[in-house]
Amino acid sequence: MRIIHGISYVLYILWAIITGSATVVGHLFRVGRPYAHPMIVEVPLRCRTDLEVTLFASSITITPGTLVTAIAAGTATTPPVFFVHCLFEDSEEDALAGLYDMESRLLAMTRGRAPQSSASDVAEVEAAWVDPGPHNPSAEEERRRR
Repeated sequence: MRIIHGISYVLYILWAIITGSATVVGHLFRVGRPYAHPMIVEVPLRCRTDLEVTLFASSITITPGTLVTAIAAGTATTPPVFFVHCLFEDSEEDALAGLYDMESRLLAMTRGRAPQSSASDVAEVEAAWVDPGPHNPSAEEERRRR
């Protein structure tokens, strides 16, 4: 199953690169309108492992029009956070929706399934964050059962 999710994610990223490149080029030729609507959005993550965080940051940065500008480490009570520079999104909600869609696809690839709840806003991600901690055997058993 992970192989199928992996292939799907690679195709998704390739499509994002193609459409992102087309958006960048398309905005070059817009006459009389601003080139971009730059903004930096705060993205609390559902990613838990270093691999997931690294892959997600790389996926964002390789996509034209987006760039991870900073990463704040998470704690036991708060998730790690990306600060992402977006060029062409109309609103923060649109930017977050696209980023959370990408993260869900990535987590489906790395975990073999998508997160149980789809993140629609920052508050939901922060409320759902529970760090299992590296030395919590009951949390580790719960994770294996899923």
